[in-house]
Amino acid sequence: MKASTSTTPSTSAPPTHSAFPPPSTASLARSSRIAPHSHIKALGLTPEGLATTDGAGFIGQNNAREACGVVVELVKSRKFSGRALLLVGAPGTGKTALALAISHELGAKVPFCPMVGSEVYSTEVKKTEVLAEAFRRAIGLRIKETKEVYEGEVTELTPSESENPLSGYGKTVSHVVVGLKTVKGTKQLRLDPTIYEAILKEKILVGDVIYIEANTGAVKRVGRSDAYASSYDLESETYVPLPKGDVHKRKELVQDVTLGDLDAANARPQGGQDIMSVMGSLVKSGRTEVTEKLRREVNKVVQSYVDQGVAEVVPGVVFIDEVHMLDIECFTYLNALLESPMAPTVILATNRGNTLVRGTTDIVAPHGIPTDLLDRCLIVKTDGYAREQVAKVVQLRANTEGLKLGEGVIDRLAAEGEKSSLRYAIQLLTPASILARLAGRNQIETEDIGEMNELFLDAKTSASLFTESGDYAP
Repeated sequence: MKASTSTTPSTSAPPTHSAFPPPSTASLARSSRIAPHSHIKALGLTPEGLATTDGAGFIGQNNAREACGVVVELVKSRKFSGRALLLVGAPGTGKTALALAISHELGAKVPFCPMVGSEVYSTEVKKTEVLAEAFRRAIGLRIKETKEVYEGEVTELTPSESENPLSGYGKTVSHVVVGLKTVKGTKQLRLDPTIYEAILKEKILVGDVIYIEANTGAVKRVGRSDAYASSYDLESETYVPLPKGDVHKRKELVQDVTLGDLDAANARPQGGQDIMSVMGSLVKSGRTEVTEKLRREVNKVVQSYVDQGVAEVVPGVVFIDEVHMLDIECFTYLNALLESPMAPTVILATNRGNTLVRGTTDIVAPHGIPTDLLDRCLIVKTDGYAREQVAKVVQLRANTEGLKLGEGVIDRLAAEGEKSSLRYAIQLLTPASILARLAGRNQIETEDIGEMNELFLDAKTSASLFTESGDYAP
């Protein structure tokens, strides 16, 4: 492509093929990031436990989904302790999607802690410590507290200034007047200046619904009053109804934390406010190991909260992908973690067959997992995708990413997915949309897919370019 030699800028010339057109007004709006599994909402099962054709974002994998549905029921009935779920299948057959769907089925507030087997080989902490930390982050603690609060929509926010007694120059906030309104009435509060600082930190404006804890002075912004929903159109804004009852009330607050959060908070107690304490916290900002003694103390406090009825333990999901990357020491420690009384639901995934157990020289086991751990697992197999299933997944991803497809594009991508892999077919979507946009079209056509095949290689084609000796043979 030949570049223009003119030095005079032109405002009316169309953009060249290699340049992006200026963003439209719609593209300047805030948009959420599309993740690989944004379309997965649940397992997509009927009340009888049977897989629907294309429910909750899932296409195919009927047997695997129904098996995972049985596991979900076992977890909900607290009868899955001491066991693990092992997902086996070829790459790109939905093992991670199944683990994520199980987490969605268990509940929105259930902790989900994904990791890859190679993460345990950290230079900062021991392998077993990485596993223990993942397990602790997957165990939630739902704490219920009854607090005295002031709640309502902010109708007035007036700081009152006075002369600074420490200096002859400038003024300081002596107090702040906050007006709160509920369905039942209104109330005007005269609050401490420290609460005004918390209000500024939360970026609270008139029209926001907030609550202020009477004992601690903590301020929490709940959202924007739904009375302003017609005036503002922000994607990131949350509109909430006007609170009912009085402004001053006793309210039950629910806070969700994990045992990993409690471990980290107790492992790094905050020092003084002097400069040496601050510098020390900066220097020691790397990962630190939590001692087993500290974990036992945290467990005692958690158990006392549970016995008092103040807190509830919520076991979550630990998902270890590429589990064959763990070594024999990790597998032994994993056995011990599974027998823990507060163990979360453990889901493992691998795409290996019979292979050497890492860390050994002579132990070959199915999926690279020792047989003693394999005996603890319920094993679910994932299948490959047929051509019509690839077409449905491609259409679903196009809808999720907001892409328009021309005639014949789905069939062309389904053929590519059948020949190479589902992932390759899906990966062609977004680059093809860029080519279509550069060509002045708002939808992807078959010629865009053809050009993608010229620019990129799929894994099978790339592998075929190498000879048996490993040399590249174009």
